[in-house]
Amino acid sequence: MAQQPIRMDCLIKTVRSEGYFGMYRGAAVNLTLVTPEKAIKLAANDFFRQRLSRGELKLSVFQEMLAGCGAGMCQVIVTTPMEMLKIQLQDAGRLVAQQRKLPMLQTVKLGTASPVLNCSYSVGPMSSTRKVSAIQITQELLRTKGIQGLYKGLGATLMRDIPFSVVYFPLFAHINKLGKTSEDDNVPFYWSFISGCVAGCTAAVAVSPCDVVKTRLQSLNKSANEDTYNGVADCVRKIMRKEGPAAFLKGAGCRALVIAPLFGIAQVVYFIGVGEFLLGQTPFNLYSV
Repeated sequence: MAQQPIRMDCLIKTVRSEGYFGMYRGAAVNLTLVTPEKAIKLAANDFFRQRLSRGELKLSVFQEMLAGCGAGMCQVIVTTPMEMLKIQLQDAGRLVAQQRKLPMLQTVKLGTASPVLNCSYSVGPMSSTRKVSAIQITQELLRTKGIQGLYKGLGATLMRDIPFSVVYFPLFAHINKLGKTSEDDNVPFYWSFISGCVAGCTAAVAVSPCDVVKTRLQSLNKSANEDTYNGVADCVRKIMRKEGPAAFLKGAGCRALVIAPLFGIAQVVYFIGVGEFLLGQTPFNLYSV
């Protein structure tokens, strides 16, 4: 009921404290890694569907869910470091904005793995604050924690991405079939876009609680009044106790608005075979779609 005013208040505060481009912090990481992530996800789903079909023309819903599960497990190779870096960049802007409001604040309460970004996130006087980049954060994580530093929150990411794929792919397949006028006809590309949007939006809202937990766990730097979490169970317990069940749906609407067109576009690109065309593996004729 009060979620819409809260969402607008968050947007206004972000623009005021970090500027208009503060809303796009972490966008470079997304642009770099979202393409291979979606490619892995869609290709893996097709691979597992083919393996599970065993020559049959139609898969059961359970087999479709298994294929989606396999795709979700494969994509975390890219998703986990992408989400990790994006969250750190967004946190950097948030902490700097808090620092401007509280110039006397000299230290930040760090999470359990927090020595990682101590040198990247300056929290001293405002004059000593410097911007951080994804490359700086990656170098610091690799230097202090090794490759596993980029995969902090892997369990929580799996907890989100596997259910997402289990919901998304079977739902997309069944909605997409509704666009067929006959068994022999291909589905129009615009119907694949609509199917991707509807399935993506539904799956995003369904796994929103898992996304909230994952984001809290991957946020390494905490301000003085923020909780630290020791694993998934501890995070769920503290959120439930201090913020109530509604906290698990924070940002669900915004996430659905982002995910819906993202998967709609991805499905269209996959449908018309852009990747195959660029690789020169198959002839491409847009008018035959």
